[in-house]
Amino acid sequence: MIILIALKIANPSFIKSISYISFDLYQKTFPLKKQDSSVVIIDIDEKSLSKFGQFPWSRSVFAKIIDKVHATEPKAIGFDVFFTEKDKQSPEEIIKSYNLIPTDVAQLQNIKGHDEVFREGLEKSKSVIAVLGSNVSSHGTYDRSAKARFLSKGGDPKEFTYAYPYSIGSLEKLEKSAKGLGSISFLDQTDGIIRSLPLIVRFQNKLYPTMGLEMVRVGNNQKNLYVELNEVGITRISSRPHKVSSDPNGIIWIRYKESQKNQYISASSVFDGKFEESKFKNKYVLIGASAQGLFDLVKTPLGVTIPGVEVHANVIENILDESYLVRNPNTYIFELLFSILVACITFFFSQKIKPKFSLSIFFGSFVLVVLIGFGIFLFRSELVDISYPIFMLTITFLTGLYFRFVEENKIALANLQKEAKLLKERELAGEVQKSLFPDISRFENFIYATNVPARDVSGDYFDVVGVNKNEYFFTLADVSGKGIKAGMYMAKASSIFRTLSNLSYPLEKVVFGVNNELVEAKFKGMFVTAVFGKFNIETGDVTFVNAGHESIMVFDRDKNFEFIKSELPPIGIIKYFAESMVKSKTINLKDKTFVVYTDGVTEGYLKNGEELGAEGVQRIVTTLDNITPKKLVDSIANELNWGAEKLRDDITCLALDLQNTELVKPIKKKKEDTEKKA
Repeated sequence: MIILIALKIANPSFIKSISYISFDLYQKTFPLKKQDSSVVIIDIDEKSLSKFGQFPWSRSVFAKIIDKVHATEPKAIGFDVFFTEKDKQSPEEIIKSYNLIPTDVAQLQNIKGHDEVFREGLEKSKSVIAVLGSNVSSHGTYDRSAKARFLSKGGDPKEFTYAYPYSIGSLEKLEKSAKGLGSISFLDQTDGIIRSLPLIVRFQNKLYPTMGLEMVRVGNNQKNLYVELNEVGITRISSRPHKVSSDPNGIIWIRYKESQKNQYISASSVFDGKFEESKFKNKYVLIGASAQGLFDLVKTPLGVTIPGVEVHANVIENILDESYLVRNPNTYIFELLFSILVACITFFFSQKIKPKFSLSIFFGSFVLVVLIGFGIFLFRSELVDISYPIFMLTITFLTGLYFRFVEENKIALANLQKEAKLLKERELAGEVQKSLFPDISRFENFIYATNVPARDVSGDYFDVVGVNKNEYFFTLADVSGKGIKAGMYMAKASSIFRTLSNLSYPLEKVVFGVNNELVEAKFKGMFVTAVFGKFNIETGDVTFVNAGHESIMVFDRDKNFEFIKSELPPIGIIKYFAESMVKSKTINLKDKTFVVYTDGVTEGYLKNGEELGAEGVQRIVTTLDNITPKKLVDSIANELNWGAEKLRDDITCLALDLQNTELVKPIKKKKEDTEKKA
């Protein structure tokens, strides 16, 4: 921000060129359109060159043109042409060129010269001749003075005007015969576009008005130009009845209109008298060149190239109808402060709100700057630089986004590292949890269970504990919640269950102990839905407790289904004060199959996107022949674990069928030596 402010204050040429973008854009977007003009341009065009030949022409041509125009009573006639040398076709110049003896050309000497004819035309008409500032002395010049008399109020305008040490003009006798001398000096622009010019300028420490202002003075028969100043510089320049506000150096910014062909008339047509008298009556007439070979062409903010004489025509029109543009010095301070404010606000929001919203702030600020600039241009004819504020706004916004990107990238990297660490920890926790699940492969002929975790760590659990040859404890549980915390809670519940089961306590006492230990563990807001059971393979009896779990499915050999609902709340919620609070139930499984599953089974998604449900489990059972616990559990798990990217919940299922109570013998593995003796 400091660098951008310093650049604006220093205002080097490339910073000016940024400002010029908006100044030109105003005029391109809203060009001045006029049907009629108070200025007519007599054009030294290609047609005229073909008629009169090589330029410069004989002064007699210009004399005749002046006579023709003067007869129509124009306001003033201005020449955007220099007459620095004597006419080569004048009698005295011919005598000199051919070294003729005066006695032989006595009659020739009596002929009035072209310069004299032209001088007489200037003298009788309201004519203005061009003068140009120069940094080098011109041969043959004289100590010229302006025709206009300057009156000032509030200071000396010479202290604030642009100055040239020398001037270039026309022959002395021509200038002294003219009613006015007008400067045609333009200010140098790096891109060659003429945007502004000084209304008054200083040559050899003498003040001169610009061509347009001098034409207006002469056209209104005024002798004086009034200059008003304050402590900063020039504020206004007047030629009655017209008052023109300017910047402190007497500069106005030209408001260009779209070029009009009917504003031009060929010099050859005027010479031949081929025009209507009303063409020039009460008009300001400028004589200048549009012919390509004369190189008097300039670029304008409208993006077009026009003859230099048309620039002066636009200045005259601007003065007459007050359509000129103003670059107020106070506006510069406003632009700078406004740019800082908008840039800071945009930078602040780019750091504080989401990028998509900060982008809205940026575009909103952009639109606001544009609307302010165009509004002031249209309603006050003032030039406000919107290019540099937009440039500052863009740079600070992008810088803000960059710093935010760096900061968020740092945070994202730290989060990735944390996530990687957590993932590793979850994977480790998952591996530890898997080790807690018992290996019940030797019991699979009569009891079998499986767990398919939806995440790294499962919140479900099953266990089978053989306490003697005929009696076994089992459980299937589902912890509320997900993740590592649920896994830890489940691990505690499973360890308590296994410890109490190995002591061969009654089932009610086991459930009583597990519940109260979990209540004391103080895992806030967590509980366990579970089925606890104890069965005897010799009698076929199974005693079980359903603590807030899914209904237990029991079906016989004819596949008649029965669902046994829970009669207790989940464990880990309230403390049991006596074992009698635990309600168990006993059934005989000699010809039946006992199936327990978590809600991850009934609420799991099938390939068609529908939930499996209890009816789906029934469907799987009815499609199986020769049902075994392993075959049944694997079929249910495979129906749900069909390859989806993400499971809805853990899949845990246990089946008990006492038709075949033979233990499966473990498969012996061959031992291989991993070490060799040296």
